[in-house]
Amino acid sequence: MSFTPMIRQYLEIKEQYPDAILFFRLGDFYEMFFNDACVASRELEITLTGREGGTRERVPMCGVPYHAVDGYIARLIGKGYRVAICDQVEDPAEAKGIVKREVTRVITPGTIMEGQLLEEKKNNYLACVAQDENGYGLAVTDITTGSFMVCSFSGNRAKYAIMEEIARIMPAEVIVPLTGEKGHPSSSEGMYPGADSLALELKSLGTPVVSGYPNKAFSQAQALRLLEAQFGKNAFLNLATSSPKLAVSAAGALVSFLRDTQKRDLAHLNSIQFYQPGKYMLLDITTRRNLELSRSISDNTKKYTLLSILDYTVTSMGGRLIRNWIEQPLLIKEDVVARLDAVEEIVSNALTRQEYKNELKNIYDLERLAGRISFGTVNARDLIALRKSLAYLPSLKKLMSQSVAALLKKIGDDIDPMEEMKELLDNAIDDDPPLSLRDGGVIKKGYNSEVDSLRSVKLEARSMLAGLEERERSRTGIKSLKIGYNRVFGYYLEVTKSYLNMVPEEYRRRQTLANAERYITPELKEYEDHILGAEERLLQLENRLFNGIREQLLAQIRRIQCTALAVAGADALCSLAEASVAGRYVRPEIHGGGRLLIRDGRHPVLEKVLGPGLFVPNDTEMDQEQNRLVLITGPNMAGKSTYMRQVALIVLMAQLGSFVPASEAKIDLVDRIFTRIGASDDIAGGQSTFMVEMNECRSIVAAATAKSLIVLDEVGRGTSTYDGISIARALAEYIHLRIGAKTLFSTHYLELTDLDKIPGIVNLNVAVKEQGENIIFLRKVINGRADRSYGIHVAKLAGLPLEIINRATEVLRSLEAARDNTAQVAAAAEEKAVSCDRIENPVLEEIRQLDIFGMTPLEAIGKLYELQKKIDKINIQ
Repeated sequence: MSFTPMIRQYLEIKEQYPDAILFFRLGDFYEMFFNDACVASRELEITLTGREGGTRERVPMCGVPYHAVDGYIARLIGKGYRVAICDQVEDPAEAKGIVKREVTRVITPGTIMEGQLLEEKKNNYLACVAQDENGYGLAVTDITTGSFMVCSFSGNRAKYAIMEEIARIMPAEVIVPLTGEKGHPSSSEGMYPGADSLALELKSLGTPVVSGYPNKAFSQAQALRLLEAQFGKNAFLNLATSSPKLAVSAAGALVSFLRDTQKRDLAHLNSIQFYQPGKYMLLDITTRRNLELSRSISDNTKKYTLLSILDYTVTSMGGRLIRNWIEQPLLIKEDVVARLDAVEEIVSNALTRQEYKNELKNIYDLERLAGRISFGTVNARDLIALRKSLAYLPSLKKLMSQSVAALLKKIGDDIDPMEEMKELLDNAIDDDPPLSLRDGGVIKKGYNSEVDSLRSVKLEARSMLAGLEERERSRTGIKSLKIGYNRVFGYYLEVTKSYLNMVPEEYRRRQTLANAERYITPELKEYEDHILGAEERLLQLENRLFNGIREQLLAQIRRIQCTALAVAGADALCSLAEASVAGRYVRPEIHGGGRLLIRDGRHPVLEKVLGPGLFVPNDTEMDQEQNRLVLITGPNMAGKSTYMRQVALIVLMAQLGSFVPASEAKIDLVDRIFTRIGASDDIAGGQSTFMVEMNECRSIVAAATAKSLIVLDEVGRGTSTYDGISIARALAEYIHLRIGAKTLFSTHYLELTDLDKIPGIVNLNVAVKEQGENIIFLRKVINGRADRSYGIHVAKLAGLPLEIINRATEVLRSLEAARDNTAQVAAAAEEKAVSCDRIENPVLEEIRQLDIFGMTPLEAIGKLYELQKKIDKINIQ
């Protein structure tokens, strides 16, 4: 098929990026052709036209203005597409034949730099997973901020662990290996054995995009070369991960992917952080969802989450950091105490707290400004934002350095005022620059003498044009004559049609309009060459100077990033302090020994929703001896789930370094929090509500330790009553006797309340007050067990028809009467059997007196042997 040279160029480039929509630069537009045009026109709601392409039929085409391209790209990325930006890489005026074009960047969900799709207070993570028979390597970056983290997972639970970590990070895109040889990102087809199942599992976590990448990028040799080039030869000397080779593979492939897609220097990715998830509290995806840490169950937003309660940050950097703290509570006591010391100091001094806030709120997003400087996408207004931010750093540093808390003092030490950068920007960048460099006026007067001289030429030329316009009006008598300019035709003399008979012969027509004609004269042409020549030289010079300033800033990018991290830390700590004051929280005492004590504990989110004074506080006391497993009974809607969630949230808040909603709290650090709350099914996965429940219970008993906190709500509801009771009882016994974790276990099965016969299991119930046929929920957790479930009362409150309520009451009375009669018959039979046993088998009395739970296994075996001998003796007699 014979295409025009331009279409052939397009097709050759498109062949290299088959799974991306190619934005092909033609003049002032980015054009799309063929199927890309059809897709883009539909998704962007723009007109689909056609273009001559050398074939019979016109080639489908659509386009967008290059100066507005970011908004269109953002819309496509938001719909799950990739976009390849193909730019002109030579001056069209100097080109011989077709202008040379190349793809200068591929934009994917994990590599977005544009602001339209980025949440200010949320990281946009790109992750990469390497896998072999021994485990997994994980590398994670946010190219907007320059963070780059690596870890690895090995052992029996490696797969479970990496899925939990990815669920915590919530990346916008995950890279996995492919067997293909092409260097561009590809779809999941053709993956190496096992990679397809990995991609499916990642998708099941809710990862928006899983992208395949050539397998060779994960090789050790290539990965090490890339990582040494990016981070330096010493970057991997202290690689403290369980599977170093996998960590290297994932990190190297991630750098390779970024270089392939971004096609530029990644100078702001200059340090690599190796971390062990074991330093932080592990929270599986179920627990994160149930506790609604940063996303609500109802609408998947920040509303009504713990993040919404604790986020008082005034900078974007601080907002991202406080989110990360909530998602990743600490496990090391010294780290927790250091944060609490800092928060306490800020809480105790309202004046200092306000001073911190006044300084912080004027600091822009230094992390993402650093990213744009590195990418070369920074504009003059970004540099003004940087300059304004630098102006507040000295006073913030001084405030922090005067602190007593060690963490606050360290933050003060880490803040670099960067006075020379501020001086450079003060002198070089105009105070009110345009958004685009092509508009000129970016460089400040007095910074460069040649810029000042060329601007003088422009001003003089404009004055000369005004004089020419006045002279031509007088000479020709055309009162409406005016001099104008546009980018296509340059400068012109415009004459309305009513004066066309007065136009001099030396005027040469340049453009015809509906109501006027535009002309050029030799004198105006001379001025045009003079002005446009000066403007072109000025724009080139301003661009060169601006890029030189960017290069100077790029050389100091690490200083900007370190200061950004310090400012984010200050903002996050101030946020926790502000939340503590607003919520009347107290500092928790962090101690060992297994004790958990909460006086007047409150649910932080529900308390704020209800308003001041309406939430009923409750106490909690647990330990590893007498109160390790707490059975909680009471009716639906009485507050059991709220009570259990609030305990979990208070522990989590303490371990992220926050004050807590209580009058007193003593917290022994837990390694994990597990929750099994509510009913849900997985229709797509073919799992019923009960199967989902059992899978969650399996995950808990497989991973929990004696240092964990477990919250179980109504286990066993999805099957028959006897099955449910049996499973719930067996699960409670297993957790208590085999695992030894502190556990809150709510149930409607009153048959389970006799578990309190086992040492360490206690009963609590949520109190209600009966008024005739009605009940009032007191929301108060008290000692003891509930004697009724009040299900029919709750149904009545829900508004079921009275006919149903009355019939349910009648059935309940009938069932209770039958149960009581059966119980009486069984009790009589048991008493008779016991009497016989006592007469016929005197050994039984000795068995009844045994302290089973106080015996060691060896003592129990010995006693059993002794009793067996006695029974044999009785039988012989």
